[in-house]
Amino acid sequence: MSATKTAKTAKVAKGAASDAVARPAAAAAAADDGRRSIQSVEVGFPLLAALVDAGRPLSLRDLAAAAGMTSAKAHPYLVSYTRVGLVQQDAVTSHYELGPFALQMGLVSLQRLDPVRVALPEVAQLQTQIGHTLGIAVLGSHGPTMIHITEASYPVHVNMRKGTVMSMLHTATGLVFAAWLPPKVAEHYIAREEGDTAVIASHSPRTAASPTTLQAMLADIRVHGMARAVGNPLPGVDALSVPVFDNTGNIVLALTSIGPSGLFDVAWNGAIARPLMACAQEISHKLGYRP
Repeated sequence: MSATKTAKTAKVAKGAASDAVARPAAAAAAADDGRRSIQSVEVGFPLLAALVDAGRPLSLRDLAAAAGMTSAKAHPYLVSYTRVGLVQQDAVTSHYELGPFALQMGLVSLQRLDPVRVALPEVAQLQTQIGHTLGIAVLGSHGPTMIHITEASYPVHVNMRKGTVMSMLHTATGLVFAAWLPPKVAEHYIAREEGDTAVIASHSPRTAASPTTLQAMLADIRVHGMARAVGNPLPGVDALSVPVFDNTGNIVLALTSIGPSGLFDVAWNGAIARPLMACAQEISHKLGYRP
């Protein structure tokens, strides 16, 4: 192996180790409440976290490095994890990956996950941080539909409440769904929006964008990871909206914050955009999404 390739491998392993060790270490610190625990379980956990983060089989050396361990220390844990089905070893390559029981655990967990239930406490915490109105939208039969609103401490004169169907093309919420839904699904909702009186934008008719302009706009939204609406659909009210993904990589929710122009920071990397994006990423992570 060349020196360049060796250095690159070491760099990747170092980064993976940081990711794999940081999460369990932070969790352990948060859970240090004086209760009796099994230390060996916590010590071995970075190996499982490293396999989850990698998403592919790893050699003993690479897995140990990703977990911040020596191979000699990692091997006994892997033997035990293999015996209980949390890990399995390929008979040909000797590489390790998650085992059948880990798969069963994941499937049971996914079956119990409710994206809205997972999102609610995160959104409540975010609202206290940014102070602006926050909404959660799902894809309903007529289009993106607001199902939860956390109001700001000041009044916002906008027709966004539970049950409101948001325009696919004239609201930040709708544009998020348009950007991340499968193209044929997005086209279906865009096509049926015309003449639908349930859509908020129907009260403010607008000229439809050309297909080329629309695709360029959606591509720009995907680049920034969020959509924004400045004075649209209502003058004087701005909005930012971000997607939430599930374990399959599909968009399941949109988190939208709105506020009056002048008080509401619409910068892509501003005081609202950063925590809004972080909140969506945390919810996506809890739903099993791995970029």
